[in-house]
Amino acid sequence: MIRDTSAQDRVMSTAAAPKKPYGKYAAVAAAVLLAGIWIVPGMSRMLGAGASYSAERLRFAEVKRGNLTRDISAQGRVVAAVSPTVYAPNGGIVTLAVKAGDQVEKDQVLAEVVSPELANRLQQEQATLQSAELNAERTGIDNRKQQLTTQKALDQAEIDRQTAAREVERTQKAFQLGALPQLDVLRAKDSLQKAEVTLVHAQKDVALERESLDFELRTARLTRDRQRLLVADLQRQVDELKLRSPVAGQVGQLLVQQKANVAANAAVLTVVDLSAMEVEVPVPETFARELAMGMPAQIQNGGQTLTGELSAVSPEVVDGQVTARVRFTGEQPAGLRQNQRLSTRILIDEHPGVLMVERGPFVDSGAGRVAYVVGNDGMAERRQIQVGATSLNAVEIVSGVKEGERLIISSLDEFKGAERIALAR
Repeated sequence: MIRDTSAQDRVMSTAAAPKKPYGKYAAVAAAVLLAGIWIVPGMSRMLGAGASYSAERLRFAEVKRGNLTRDISAQGRVVAAVSPTVYAPNGGIVTLAVKAGDQVEKDQVLAEVVSPELANRLQQEQATLQSAELNAERTGIDNRKQQLTTQKALDQAEIDRQTAAREVERTQKAFQLGALPQLDVLRAKDSLQKAEVTLVHAQKDVALERESLDFELRTARLTRDRQRLLVADLQRQVDELKLRSPVAGQVGQLLVQQKANVAANAAVLTVVDLSAMEVEVPVPETFARELAMGMPAQIQNGGQTLTGELSAVSPEVVDGQVTARVRFTGEQPAGLRQNQRLSTRILIDEHPGVLMVERGPFVDSGAGRVAYVVGNDGMAERRQIQVGATSLNAVEIVSGVKEGERLIISSLDEFKGAERIALAR
């Protein structure tokens, strides 16, 4: 009998079929969808922008409306408005009578220059003056003596004429009486005529002699007066060897040593007039053309704000700057010292109610015609603008932007002219 295979059979249990993971797939799909919603707009902005830049590396400013004050702020130093330098009028040995920092009064003797050569010249010219004065006096005496001599000759000629006239009268009467011949009458008349000619010449001689003597006397006196002027000038030069203070103030610097031998016109010392101080301000060359005398200024002295005005501008440019001077218009503060540093602000002009934005490198890099306006979508758009007045911290925007818009005020060189840029956070 053939056995069946039942002995080899065994009972098998049926396992439940696994569930398909539809829920997990749905969650993953939802996450991908949300990510796409967030990423796709950003990707579209990136694809539409010329480039992407980190906002943290850029500077932004809002366009506002207000008063734009054009000014120049700089650190100035106090200088004396009147600070004369005293020079030696002649060469010699200097004897200083003051020290640096001494208070001096006007016309006070500060130093003296000893010049033996000048002193010797003065003595020589004084002796020459005495000789010229004596010569003028002697010429005056000789003039009077010569005038007496010529006057004597004139008087004698007058007497001779009168004698000749009486002789003519006597002989005329004697001729009429028959006592004298007519020849004697004619001789008497000839003598009278000769006396009259002599008298006329004597009168002319007196006049000419007087003119000649006056000329000689005037020449002598002019020589004397010229010598007096020469002596006076030398005396002035000797007196000026005592160097006096031109102003009341303080001795600044001693430019020579005690008992030093100086040449003519050499600087000896300086005097500072402390009653009139000014502030010397370095101004950039770009603002030099806009400076004008009388512009208002503000000077900070500690916590005090002082008023001033522009008083002078140097015509020379040194290291890209010009030197301007500001004088105090109100009461000058006490205690100012030479070379003391003070913050100074020169007000050029004011533009009320204009659109303006903080000044930045975008003005120079964009030549004042280009700006990037930041939108709400994180993009910055390139716009054409027109820049007006500028100050050290603000710039006027004439056209191209509106109030409340934000601009990139950093340098625009790295954007390379892109029309739109994306700003990454």
